[in-house]
Amino acid sequence: MKTVLHIDSSVRRSDNSVTSYNSISKDLGALFMDKWMSRNHQDKVIYRDLGLNPPEFICQDWIAAVFTQEEKRSPVQEALLALSDTLISELEQADLIVITAPMYNYGMPACLKAWFDQVVRVDKTFSFDLGRGDFPLEPIMSGKTLILLTSSGEFGFASGGIREQMNHLGPHVKLLSKYLGVSDIHEVGVEYQEFSDHRHEQSIQDAQQGINELVKCLSDELAMATS
Repeated sequence: MKTVLHIDSSVRRSDNSVTSYNSISKDLGALFMDKWMSRNHQDKVIYRDLGLNPPEFICQDWIAAVFTQEEKRSPVQEALLALSDTLISELEQADLIVITAPMYNYGMPACLKAWFDQVVRVDKTFSFDLGRGDFPLEPIMSGKTLILLTSSGEFGFASGGIREQMNHLGPHVKLLSKYLGVSDIHEVGVEYQEFSDHRHEQSIQDAQQGINELVKCLSDELAMATS
């Protein structure tokens, strides 16, 4: 049995009476999870909707608490880190991480950045040692797989695309994923949302097909590894 950490980050819901209001990235996440659980029904799922329940932003007192030795933290400092501790515990349990994210202003939603700020934490998800020279940070966890499911209003954000240099969503998530213990990354995305034309419809179909193929591939790999 594996544990899947499913993180949604769109501020849109997926159950609106007007279908066009629904979150495309959440729909991709729901499709992935439906396909995954149909093949891996024994797996445990931890779910968070950051868009509807955003994590608190870190603050000066939060940082001070992080850099205070555990045995010396005050009750107030412990309370400040309680959410971070919970989110990190969820991450520690995860074998597979599914993050869905719309592109907001060419980057990730603020709530997803807040989640990363809460979980990428010294002595919890990374160690810091100046003995390593100019690269003192090293991830503590390892062996996790990340599925990144995205949506964007424009197009051409992939490698070699006309807007590749404007993409601060996928590259940022992939960079930070190192400190989540991720060693294997897969990305599927929908583009052209603002154009609402045949290209958008084709992009949705391609993403759905990509998810079907990805679930089958990863499930087969898992079955072979455990056989």
